[in-house]
Amino acid sequence: MSEKWDGKSKGSLWGYKFFIFCIKSLGVRFSYFFCFFVASYFVFFAKKQRTGLIQFYKVGFGYSAIKSIRFSFLTFFKFGQTLIDRIALMSGKRKMYSFEFKNEKVLIEMLNQNKGGVLISGHVGNWENAGNLLRERVTAKINVVMLNDEVEKIKSYLELQTGGPKFNIIPIKDDFSHVILIHQALKRNEFIAIHADRVNEISKNIELKFLGSKAKFPLGPFVIAHKFKVPITFVFALKKSGLHYELSATDPIYSSQSEIEIAEKYVSCLEQKVKESPTQWFNFYDYYAN
Repeated sequence: MSEKWDGKSKGSLWGYKFFIFCIKSLGVRFSYFFCFFVASYFVFFAKKQRTGLIQFYKVGFGYSAIKSIRFSFLTFFKFGQTLIDRIALMSGKRKMYSFEFKNEKVLIEMLNQNKGGVLISGHVGNWENAGNLLRERVTAKINVVMLNDEVEKIKSYLELQTGGPKFNIIPIKDDFSHVILIHQALKRNEFIAIHADRVNEISKNIELKFLGSKAKFPLGPFVIAHKFKVPITFVFALKKSGLHYELSATDPIYSSQSEIEIAEKYVSCLEQKVKESPTQWFNFYDYYAN
């Protein structure tokens, strides 16, 4: 049986303390240097995450074992940089960063319809960083729907040191109370941001062709997007050179399409983004269906 995503963030409290110290004392760019050691550690000692990435590059891209290991190292390195960016953006260093937003008008058009909207993303790049970058540009409130299972000590420490994320979090609950909160947010003409590329043991899922092989995707985000009868767009935030991000949004989809049709279009867009930036694939587990 393959190992699947457990819903929890990786990393220790000591690691977060170290990087917060580096960012505050040495700066963001110097802190990137330490990502080399973190990436090396994961390649040599984090068997589950390393095996998941190597399998992804072998199956999804057809890379050799050696090339898959090299890309796994580069992915861990890039992931470390985005986590540093996350802490920096939460710590008031927003002005250090730049970004361009392709098709930003889509969000404005959705907002003008006064229905709210659903922003579907994935773990290629980092949309959480985009949410922190966009808070001065997008007037609508962004609500991120997520499994809020980050280790409590780490979560509390980050909130104490940085003030926490600059957007609202709607935690997914077993009693489905998050559905009510989503509905209320949409009625207030707010955006709902949700990732749709990870499954867990309890979620309903579907199998779709992804990079040449079958992979499982959660059905829930597409059901939500369809049932609430609001505009839907696929959004991504890829880290480019230095402290620059590229944000993008697709032309809106409307709820007349079925959940499966929305899912198929999402997976096609996800493929495109992964091909564009293969070292920003941040799903560290056995991704393909067995």
